[in-house]
Amino acid sequence: MLDRILSSLEDDKAEDIVTIDLRGRSAMADHMVIASGRNARQVAAIAEHLIDKLKQDLGLIARIEGKDTGDWVLIDTDDVIVHIFRPEVREFYQLEKMWMPADALGALRADAARDAGREAAEFRAPN
Repeated sequence: MLDRILSSLEDDKAEDIVTIDLRGRSAMADHMVIASGRNARQVAAIAEHLIDKLKQDLGLIARIEGKDTGDWVLIDTDDVIVHIFRPEVREFYQLEKMWMPADALGALRADAARDAGREAAEFRAPN
């Protein structure tokens, strides 16, 4: 199921997709997936498409919260909890910081800093 969720998020151009292994750390689910959409409309569309795909492919009716506002959508499949945020809302709540082990969080921050540096260099590069 996790692979199908990640594939759907990637197909719908979700950004900054992070998977957190919760096995042995929480009884609520085996994995948590956190992703961003560029705006409320994209967040809602990504969530709706994921719900449809899970129902069609697996016959699974997942619980969903927050789709109407599109700021933060939570999808609960029992085995995987998916959070899809607008970037500002994701930054405010910082779920990765709360749930990721310290070593994985450090690697994630290093990757983000490297990507930000690369994007800044590309932005400054002359045409």
